[in-house]
Amino acid sequence: MLGITDFWTYVLGVVAIILLPGPNSIFVLSVGAQRGVRAGYQAAAGVFLGDAVLMILSATGVASLLSAYPPLFLVLKYAGAAYLGWVGVNIIRSAWSRWRNRAEIAPVAAEEPPAELQRPFRRAAVISLLNPKAILFFVSFFIQFVEPGYAHPALSFLILGAVVQFFSALYLSALIFGGRYLAGQFQQRRRLATGATTAVGALFVGFGIKLATASVG
Repeated sequence: MLGITDFWTYVLGVVAIILLPGPNSIFVLSVGAQRGVRAGYQAAAGVFLGDAVLMILSATGVASLLSAYPPLFLVLKYAGAAYLGWVGVNIIRSAWSRWRNRAEIAPVAAEEPPAELQRPFRRAAVISLLNPKAILFFVSFFIQFVEPGYAHPALSFLILGAVVQFFSALYLSALIFGGRYLAGQFQQRRRLATGATTAVGALFVGFGIKLATASVG
């Protein structure tokens, strides 16, 4: 069908992979919870852009250079790991700083978003692009569903990419609105909010460690 092999297998695989927690989804959830629906969708747009770039690189064969040149993979891997770790540490520091100074924070100042959640579009795009595991996913999974020798492979990649973005949009929308619900619960429970934010920061640090120990295979 339009140069795509095992379309429904691909759809099931995409759904399963999208549902796995990752730095992109956790970041969108955090932005939606702390900054609202509009900012959450700005972060989601950054994810869409990052994924689109990775899909284009995979379709054109550029991303396969990671397998052919391991030093390039190492550079990207450690850059991504360092960035995720930096984001995680700053989230944890911000959470505990706000907790220690909770009695001194004015109501208006309390609404100011943490620095690590500002510019959500740009930060989400960077998190997506500096994720070597995501690139390897598109190299190993995305391209194998395009029929070799099909006359219009660009059409096949466009359809496969649209499937990824469609299910990603559904999932991220659920996280954004779910985050707003959690934010309402956290407003009355500062200790719970601090613990949840700290857990998010720890997840980012964990993602960074996981990426730092990832291999091309």
